[in-house]
Parts: sequence; structure tokens; C-alpha cells
Amino acid sequence: MTFSDFITQHEITIRLSFFFGVFALMALWEIKAPRRALIVSKAMRWVNNLGLVVLNSIILRLLFPAAAIGVAAFATEHGWGLFNHFRIPIPLAVVLSVIAMDFIIYLQHVLVHAIPTLWRLHRVHHADLDYDVTTGARFHPIEIILSMLIKFATIVVLGAPVVAVVIFEVILNAMAMFNHGNVGLPSKLDRFMRLFVVTPDMHRVHHSTEDNETNSNFGFNLSIWDRLFGTYIAQPRAGHLKMDIGIHYYRDPKQVSQLPGMLTLPFVGKITGYAINRREWKKPNKK
Repeated sequence: MTFSDFITQHEITIRLSFFFGVFALMALWEIKAPRRALIVSKAMRWVNNLGLVVLNSIILRLLFPAAAIGVAAFATEHGWGLFNHFRIPIPLAVVLSVIAMDFIIYLQHVLVHAIPTLWRLHRVHHADLDYDVTTGARFHPIEIILSMLIKFATIVVLGAPVVAVVIFEVILNAMAMFNHGNVGLPSKLDRFMRLFVVTPDMHRVHHSTEDNETNSNFGFNLSIWDRLFGTYIAQPRAGHLKMDIGIHYYRDPKQVSQLPGMLTLPFVGKITGYAINRREWKKPNKK
């Protein structure tokens, strides 16, 4: 049995092991040293946020039983994609695939902030009134489905090896939980780490209620993309302890912290004049 075959057969076990392991570590860290005081009951938020995760997992398994790893295996078998066409050595293809998929996630994230219809879906993620490990996994099912289709297309175009896809999926889940954690790093360590990866303090800026801060720090893993494309903001104006988390005018816990409200949020209100990466902030009119 090759290493690729082993990864393929045990993909679910590998992903779940990393997911629950990182989740447990982050949850314990948040309990021991929380960065901010929560304004909504943790029990209510966790039940509903994790309930949305379970719902999304069921939907994805029903719609895409082979998942991303199946697409990668199919593309490899049929010789589809750049890395299969040019016969790049597997180790190099793995590294380049992970970096390329990371960049696509960055672009996708910018896209869901730039297009009003997609922002309707994505605001389910941003509407969380608090910021902790469960925030990193609360997305509307329709956005999850669209994200999976983009991932499939990326894998096919790249011809990403199966191993690269599994590594990327593990990194995606682990980093989403890490940089959404209600935790803080020592300032010197944070400054050093964010030269390479997205830290909790760096990504927390992205969850500010202020428009230009929301439209910054789009990366989820490598921090280079925000610096390269001018979407990086180092710190929130109000500071991490005083900044408001969430979206203006969507402050009712029943609407933004309970599952029925989260599922219907994309279909509530109007989205007009949303300006991505606006540098001057003014409180918007009610939408």
C-alpha cells in the first residue's frame, strides 16, 4: 500500500482526529485564558454554532459523498490538471498545491465580501456577536456548498495530489479554529507569527463591526496575501478588548445566535452600497 492509498483510506479518521484534537486544545485555552469577555451565553452559542456545523457536514456528505479527496483521486487517475500534465515531482506538487489552494481561499473570501448576494450568505459567519473557536466553523449551508464547488474546480485545474488535498483540509480546519480563538499571544510572538501565518489578533480585526476593518485581513492561513494585496490592517482602532464584534443592526441574539435565525439571515433585509476595503469608515444607513 502506497502512502497515497493509506491517506485515501483513512482520510476521515485523519481529518476528524485533527479536528477534535485542535478543537479541544483551543476550547481549553479559551477557558483558561480568554482574550475577551463573551456577551452571549457560551452554551447557547456553542449548541447553535456546532449544530450548524453538524447540519453542514450532513449536507456535504449527502451531496458530495466522495468529497474533495475523491475529486483529487479522479483527477490524478485521468491525468487532469497542471501538475499531472507537466509531471511535477510529488513533493513539489504537494507544496505548490497547498499554497495555491490557500491563495484561492483568500480570493474566495474577498469575493464573498465584494458581491452583495454572496455577502448575504457570508454575513452568517460575521454576525456572531462573540468570537471564539466555534465562530470559525459557522457558515450558511449554501456558502459551504459554493465553497466546496470552488474547491473541486481548483483541485481539477491544479491536478492537486491526494496527499496535498488532505494536508490542505487539515490545515484549513486547524487554522480556522486557531485564528478564530478567543485567545491572545504575547505581543512579540504575535508580531513574529503573523509575518507568516494568520494569528487570532490579526483575524479578529476582520470581525469588527467597522466596515474597513471587516474588509481587511482576509487570509485564513498564510498572512502574505493580505500584505501583498493591500488588505492588511494590524490592529482594530478601538483595541481588541473594546472593539465590537459582528455586524451593525444585526445585534439580536435570537436572530444571529440561534440556528433558525442563522439559516434565514441571508434572506433578511437589503444589501446596498456595500464597498469592499473602504478606507474611510462611516456608520452605514440601516440595511
